[in-house]
Amino acid sequence: MKLRPVLTALALVLGALFAPGFGVLATATDAHAVTKISHATATSMFREVGITWSSSGGCSNRYNATCTSFDQLNLATAQGAQTLKRASGCALNITGGAETGHASGTYSHWNGYKLDMSKYTCVGNYIKNTFTYIGLRGDGAPQWRSGAGNVYADEGNHWDVTFYNCGGC
Repeated sequence: MKLRPVLTALALVLGALFAPGFGVLATATDAHAVTKISHATATSMFREVGITWSSSGGCSNRYNATCTSFDQLNLATAQGAQTLKRASGCALNITGGAETGHASGTYSHWNGYKLDMSKYTCVGNYIKNTFTYIGLRGDGAPQWRSGAGNVYADEGNHWDVTFYNCGGC
């Protein structure tokens, strides 16, 4: 048994125990404010750990669907991406953020909970070997849940990740 996956799993489980609204130390009535960050703050956080990002339109305008924008991204979402990068050791490239053009809903891209990430063998293997397969999403995308409760959906040409929390940051 390799030590790194065990330590990663432990960190993710501990993150779940203490995550607002998910852990055993929270109650169903706990209300937690979501901290929003700017595009500049998010890119600085991503640069800090070696996460890249790209946009089909080569832009970052939140109101343009061909851009990749992190304006109004949840702080926990950016931290969750950092946690994934650090835990997996894999290259991560974000292709979708909080810009218009994605499905709506409470835990949506627009509301700052989701990121789309390029599919690389390393990160795909990490997700599938470390997290728990939880079945198909309504649209048929297979899904895995981390120990912290974040959900990774394989949409064919990219990962659609819902960050309910920072994943044990």
